[in-house]
Amino acid sequence: MRGELEYKIPRKGLTVWRLYGLIYTFFLSVIAGTISFLTYQFDWSAAIYFISASVVLIAAIALIWLFPKIRWDHWRYEVREQEIEIQSGLFVVKRTLIPMVRVQHVDTMQGPILKKYDLANIAISTAATTHVIPMLITEEADHLRERISELARVAEDDV
Repeated sequence: MRGELEYKIPRKGLTVWRLYGLIYTFFLSVIAGTISFLTYQFDWSAAIYFISASVVLIAAIALIWLFPKIRWDHWRYEVREQEIEIQSGLFVVKRTLIPMVRVQHVDTMQGPILKKYDLANIAISTAATTHVIPMLITEEADHLRERISELARVAEDDV
C-alpha cells in the first residue's frame, strides 16, 4: 500500500460526528426510558432497569466519544490528476481508488447541522456507485468539487 494520504477531515468534522452520536444516544435514551416505564407499570424484573441503563451508557461512550474519534483518525483523501483515493473505516480501514475517467458527476451536500458548522459532504458518482468525502469546510468542498469536475473532463477528453 502507498503511504499515508495527504488530506484529513477538519477537526469540526469530529465535533459534528460527536453531535450525531449525541442525537442517536438521546433517541436510545427515550427507548430505554420507555422500557423502564413499562417495567415499572407491569412490575417486571428490576434487572431490566440496569440492562437498559447499561446499554445507554455503553452506547453513549461508543457513539459520542470512541467511534467518532476512530473515524476522524482514519478518514483521509487525496485528489490526483488521474484518480481520487479515499481511506475510511472504523476498525477495518478501506482504501478506494476512483479513476477520473469513471467520474460522472460531483455533488456537494449540506444538511442543517453541517450548515451550522460550515461543513459540506462531497459525493462523487460513478456508473457503479457513489463515494462520499464527508465533513469538509464548505469553501474547500466547493473548490474540490470544481477541481474534480475539471480533472474528470480532462481525463474524459484524453480517452
